[in-house]
Amino acid sequence: MDIPIGELSRRTGVKVPTIRYYEQVRLLPAPPRTAGHQRRYGPAEVTRLNFIRHARELGFEIEAVRELLALSSRPDQSCDRIDRLARRHMLEVERRIFQLEALRTELRRMLSACSRGRVCECRVIEALSAPAPSRAPARKRRKSPPDPAV
Repeated sequence: MDIPIGELSRRTGVKVPTIRYYEQVRLLPAPPRTAGHQRRYGPAEVTRLNFIRHARELGFEIEAVRELLALSSRPDQSCDRIDRLARRHMLEVERRIFQLEALRTELRRMLSACSRGRVCECRVIEALSAPAPSRAPARKRRKSPPDPAV
């Protein structure tokens, strides 16, 4: 198989700029090029890009995907490290779900207080203008480079 980047995009559901980004950050190896400098991909790249897309859809950060790819290339090794990565990610997902549920509760409270009158009487505007409740400082997260939409 010798397919151009557009066909790779169609087969995997990953946009062309995202494929180029994954090459730039070395999640996807630089492919061979034609005499006209067009990228060409084979079955291994289709498989790898599907793996990357699925991991990103599950919310794994770029560095975690890189580590998962490296670990997946050693099939005889223990999967303890993979389990730890997945468990840590699950905890992060559960933390975000908790935050989103709190956000939903607050939005519902604001909307239920809305009398649908004039802006000067709007409880949503009033709630947004009020000082935020005191809470512990947000935990700092290591940021990965921006990832174009998959």
